[in-house]
Amino acid sequence: MTIIIQLLVLALIILSTVLVIGIPVTLASPGKWEKSKNLIYTTIGIWVGIIIVTGIINSFIA
Repeated sequence: MTIIIQLLVLALIILSTVLVIGIPVTLASPGKWEKSKNLIYTTIGIWVGIIIVTGIINSFIA
């Protein structure tokens, strides 16, 4: 069960890094926001989902 938490946290760190780099680049590029808006919203939704799942699984461990 601990390995699952560690993998979820690793996924959260990787996805957070991608979002921290990707969102400003997308917003700074002319015309990219309209093309990438759905992808960014989907990625943010996945990020929130990972946080919720990690919290729920972590409540069973502690």
